[in-house]
Amino acid sequence: MYFLKEIILQLFFGLMPLVMFNIYYRDQPRNYSQKFIVITSMLCLFFSMTFGASAVSGYFYDIRYIIMFFGMIFGGIHTGLILLAEFVLYRLYLGGEGMWVAMAILTVTFPLSILLYRLYERAKRKLIITITAGAFFSFVPIVFVYMYNPQSILDHLVFHIFVVPIQNLLGCWLLISLFNKAVLDKQLFIEYAQNERVKAIGHVAASLVHEVRNPLTAIKGFLTLMRGSRLEPGKTERYIDICMSEIERTEYILSEYLSISKPNSDEQVPSDLQAILHITRDVMNPYANLNNVVLEIESPPEPVWILANPDRMKQVLVNFIKNAVEACADTPHGDGRVALNLQISTRKVTLKISDNGVGMTQEQLNHLGSIYFSTKSSGTGLGMTFSYQAVHTFGGTISVESTQGAGTEFTIKLPLYRKKEQGEPWRSGVHIDIKNKDI
Repeated sequence: MYFLKEIILQLFFGLMPLVMFNIYYRDQPRNYSQKFIVITSMLCLFFSMTFGASAVSGYFYDIRYIIMFFGMIFGGIHTGLILLAEFVLYRLYLGGEGMWVAMAILTVTFPLSILLYRLYERAKRKLIITITAGAFFSFVPIVFVYMYNPQSILDHLVFHIFVVPIQNLLGCWLLISLFNKAVLDKQLFIEYAQNERVKAIGHVAASLVHEVRNPLTAIKGFLTLMRGSRLEPGKTERYIDICMSEIERTEYILSEYLSISKPNSDEQVPSDLQAILHITRDVMNPYANLNNVVLEIESPPEPVWILANPDRMKQVLVNFIKNAVEACADTPHGDGRVALNLQISTRKVTLKISDNGVGMTQEQLNHLGSIYFSTKSSGTGLGMTFSYQAVHTFGGTISVESTQGAGTEFTIKLPLYRKKEQGEPWRSGVHIDIKNKDI
C-alpha cells in the first residue's frame, strides 16, 4: 500500500504541467510558451525530487528523468539544460549515499534524453519513443545502483522490479501523451476560432461593399453633372462639399472596418466601451441593412471605461451583433430589430443585446458557449466560445434569456474601470445565468 501511494504521488507531480496548462491557458487565445514549460517543469522536478520514493536510505527514485525529457520535447534543448542545472544543484543539496551514483546515472540518461528527443521529433509513431524512454529511464538507474550496491537491489527486489518501472513507464506515457493531446486540441481550437473570425469579417465585408457603393455612386453622379454642364459657382461648391462629405463617410466606414478586422493583441488597457460600441455599430450597420434588420443603440453620452483589450472587445460585439442580426433575418413582415443598451452603475457596466428573432430552446441554452456547439447548421460555435472566454478574461459575466419564437437577450456585465487615484477596478468571476421562457 505504501508503494502504491508513492507511485500515485509521483504521477501527480508528473501531471502538474498538464493541470497548470489546462488552468492557465483555458481562456487564452494562444498556446503554451517555452517560459511556461520551464517554470512548470522546474516546479514538477523540485516536488518529485523532494518527495521521491525510497526503499534504501540515500537512494531516491522519482520521475526526474521523465520531466527532463518532457521539458526537451516541449521546450527544446535550452529547457533541458535549465532542468539539468536544477537537478544537479538540488541533488547536491539533498546529499545521501546515492548522490554520486545519481550523478553517474545522469551522465548516461541526459545524453540519452537528447537522442530520444531527436528521434521523437522525427518519429511518426511517437508513442513507441515515449514508451522506450520510460523503459530506459527505469532500468538505467537500477543497473547503476546494482553495480554500486547490489545488496540494496536484492533486498528490495519487488520495489525495483515493479514500482520503479511502473512509475516511470506510466508517468512518461501519461505526461507526454496527454500534454501533447491537450496542446493539439488547443491549437485546433485556435485555428478554428481564427477561421470563424475570418468568416464573420468576410460577411461584414460583403455588406460593406453595398454600403461603400452608395457614396461612390453619389460622387460619380455629382462629378458627371459638374463635367457635363456649366454650373453656377454656388452649386459647384455645394456639389464639391457633398462629394467631400461622402468621401469622408467612406473613409470612416473603411477605417473602422480595418480596426475591427486587424489581428487581436492580448494587452488589456483602459478602454471606452461607449466608443467601441458605436464603432462596432457603424461597421455592423451595413450587415444589418443587408438582412433587413434595424440596429438600434442607446448609451450614455460620456465615456464608459472598462479594463479590456479593445480589439478583442470589438470582436466580441461583432459576434453577438452578427448572431442577433442572423436570428432576426427570417422574421415575418421584415420587422427584425436588434437593440444595444449600455448602462453604467456604481461598480458595473451593463450591456444588453436583445433581438426579436427566432429565440432558443432550453437545450440550446444549456449548451451555449460550449466548444463546437452552434444553433446554426453551418456554424462551429467557436465565435460564441471565444466571446464567452474573452468576457471571462475581462472579469465579466454573461447571462441570457430567450423565448423561442420571440427573441433573445444577452446581458454582459463588466467591472467599471477607475483610475488608480480613484481606486482599483472591481473584478468578479465569470458565470453564465441562463433562463428560458416557454410559450
